[in-house]
Amino acid sequence: MKAAVLVFPGSNCDRDLAVAFEQAGFDVSMVWHKDSVLPEGVDIVGVPGGFSYGDYLRCGAIAAQSPICQALAEHTNRGGYALGVCNGFQVLAETGILPGALLRNAGLKYICKTVDLKVATSDSVFTQGYNAGDVIGIPIAHHDGNYFADDATIAALHDQDRVAFTYGDNPNGSRDDIAGILSDNRRVLGMMPHPERAADEGHGGTDGTAMFRALAGMLAEA
Repeated sequence: MKAAVLVFPGSNCDRDLAVAFEQAGFDVSMVWHKDSVLPEGVDIVGVPGGFSYGDYLRCGAIAAQSPICQALAEHTNRGGYALGVCNGFQVLAETGILPGALLRNAGLKYICKTVDLKVATSDSVFTQGYNAGDVIGIPIAHHDGNYFADDATIAALHDQDRVAFTYGDNPNGSRDDIAGILSDNRRVLGMMPHPERAADEGHGGTDGTAMFRALAGMLAEA
């Protein structure tokens, strides 16, 4: 099983994400933003958190124009798997791989804490290690995590069971408490909370481990 973790100027969670993949059994490659191709045979691409390009213009907007994001779009268009966390979710939205936008937090403040997340669906490779309705503790660390989409998009996400996670106590004003969503083929997940920061007991919790183990288990059987 092969994972690629993209690295942009300003990424600061790339190593964390790589370690979470490695602990689940993935062979991980780090891929620089100026590269134009992904490593051969990559199963899943991780788009990490941080402040790509200093969050200039809009969070993720410049990163979305980088050469590697063209390769990422081609990968997902072929049905490849991708996981975007925090700034990575912003990048996926800016590329159009996922719908909606991440706006400034409703309280206009940066938030860094562990929050309760409700697993909204277990019907995806990312969430199959949980039961729908489970509540897990996952850290957040963002200033622009307020998920917004128009009414039609929000309705489609609910109707198609594509809301992956919701906040127990909405910290940022996201519509319908949405913390993470799936692509229409359910092979791409974007989420603001950091499961890779909850994959080691030494970091204070392991509720994110099930996501990476489930991914590894599915790909090992493929």
